[in-house]
Amino acid sequence: MTIRKIRCFDDLLSIADKSTPVVTLFSGGLDSSYLLSFLFEAGFTSVTALCIDLGEGIEVATLQRAARRFGAELLIEDGKVEFAERYVKPALKAHAKYLDIFPVSSSLARPLIAQRAVRVAQERNAAAVLHTANQSQNSLRRLNTAIASEDFSGLFGSPYEYSALSREDKARALARYGLTYYTGRKLSGDANIWCREFESGPLDNPEGFALPEEAFTWSRRQHDLPACSISLSIEEGELARINGQKMGFADAIAHLNAVVGSYGYGRFLGLEHLDEGEKVLEVREAPAAFILMQALRHLETATLSANSIILKQALERSWTLEAVEGRWKSDVKAAAEAGILSLTQRVTGNVRFDIDHQSCLPSSIRADRPLYITDRDAWEIEKARERGARSRADLLRNYFDEIPQSPDVLPSMESIA
Repeated sequence: MTIRKIRCFDDLLSIADKSTPVVTLFSGGLDSSYLLSFLFEAGFTSVTALCIDLGEGIEVATLQRAARRFGAELLIEDGKVEFAERYVKPALKAHAKYLDIFPVSSSLARPLIAQRAVRVAQERNAAAVLHTANQSQNSLRRLNTAIASEDFSGLFGSPYEYSALSREDKARALARYGLTYYTGRKLSGDANIWCREFESGPLDNPEGFALPEEAFTWSRRQHDLPACSISLSIEEGELARINGQKMGFADAIAHLNAVVGSYGYGRFLGLEHLDEGEKVLEVREAPAAFILMQALRHLETATLSANSIILKQALERSWTLEAVEGRWKSDVKAAAEAGILSLTQRVTGNVRFDIDHQSCLPSSIRADRPLYITDRDAWEIEKARERGARSRADLLRNYFDEIPQSPDVLPSMESIA
């Protein structure tokens, strides 16, 4: 079959054999549910609704109800650990932030989602892999790029690319099937264990917007909490222990999201650029990313030279750009990642944060191989003694080394002294 994209709902109708298997990514949200209803009405009889659980807290009953109503097979796969280990870990080492505004999140998930979707499609001999990103979401090109990189031989893409429907129209269509809970939904977004992000609805206009506190899950402040301390142990750039306790990275992220977020920390806001230069507003909450990126950077400054940090930051920008654009298999990303891994081999130690409702700041930075001074007065005295213990010959040699002189004009010893 010649590779071509699904870009509108008419493209789906052009598939002659409606019994051919189709795999569609399914989150249970408005767009993915409406797509199921369209496939049902169009007569597709072998639809797999694939949900990759990346830790966003899926409502299984809601997914089952929608899939069952439209005759689709619901398939839920757990991808939390793989996502954390293969994608979030290197992103943390690279301090991956979108234009240094908010943590990169959904971009990290796209290659994993594409791999799982193509595998399921191949197992079912499916003719198409569908998703529901639209023109105002960079996920449109990122998912398409990721699926294409898997060498899928069938159709793929999003019918929302060229078919635009209002949220109200989609909600009304679903309400006709008894799925009325979409009617009150205004926000759209994406979530995984690393970050929850919101867009659309009350965030449509950056010149005036408000997001209800109920939208936040992790970073909702619990005012009755006493102050606490969190000790983060890092080994070669990777989180090893929290308060001395070892735990898997996915579990550690969830733990920090709950603890740090309960003090109200970890919210981000900024404009994201679309492929033709337009911008849309996004709000994100990522408490674990908020504190882990701080801890890692503090240890990097404690253990790496200034030139090494400058080099690492340049490599981080290259790594992040490749990830955001979906170029996960590029030579540039591989080279940047190799450089980052080499530099973080030295980054081992511990950072302790004291947290209350007013601040979340380090109270201890302890590195295994530190470059910092622990007794500034003693260091000053010792350096003054070392650098002051110079003979007149040293002074003369340093003078000629540091101040170029004409061979016809030589200084006197008195001028040097």
